[in-house]
Amino acid sequence: MKLLVPVKRVIDSNVKARVKPDQTGVDLANVKMAMNPFCEIAVEEAVRLKEKGVATEVVLVSIGPQQAQETIRTGLAMGGDRGILIVSDTDPEPLAVAKLLKAVVDEEKPDLVLMGKQAIDGDNNAVGQMLSALLDWPQATFASKVEISGGKAAVIREVDGGLQTVEVQLPAVITADLRLNEPRYASLPNIMKAKKKEIAMKTVADYGVDVAPRLKVLKVAEPAKRSAGVKLETAADLVGKLKNEAGVI
Repeated sequence: MKLLVPVKRVIDSNVKARVKPDQTGVDLANVKMAMNPFCEIAVEEAVRLKEKGVATEVVLVSIGPQQAQETIRTGLAMGGDRGILIVSDTDPEPLAVAKLLKAVVDEEKPDLVLMGKQAIDGDNNAVGQMLSALLDWPQATFASKVEISGGKAAVIREVDGGLQTVEVQLPAVITADLRLNEPRYASLPNIMKAKKKEIAMKTVADYGVDVAPRLKVLKVAEPAKRSAGVKLETAADLVGKLKNEAGVI
């Protein structure tokens, strides 16, 4: 059973993002980059499935600049078998990413695509669903537990009413939620081994996919700074603030 795990290179979650002076985007110059946390969870789950004997191969794929090889190497050090990098100088929109991943799926023919539910830079939460539609495969999103047997995947997901269990026939697309697992730290021997593992270099042109942007970013701005808190003496003062100043009651 082959698993395909898309991974994305994003700003490290511990780094404060800075907006460019012209407000055209986020400044990535001299900023520490890392694997998207949700992608990291998906890689961990794929490796665990391999360790259980459910999967035989874990293939990582990333779309981004040449430096995204390091992101793939991180996944290979965690236990992935090989990687594919589709070199792109721009950050493709979700639909373009889904189209490129479909082309990779058509080529690799995995039994399961296991991916993070969203990337922390764009927060679109759209690629998994779009890929499922393009492939005409069943999908199970926001997975907090995955069990595979008999050509089917049972997925537990959190919903407003509690926990929901869905079953999908493989091949399928599953997106990982935060509570699915705790990703491991790669050991030094595995990091050294990962340097020798194969990463196939591709380009967007190799797949003949239309990745023309359909959205236009008008402006990127930092969130408004929070005002200082106010200490109130009585409950009546609190009600007055909420009613007269905040306007929430």
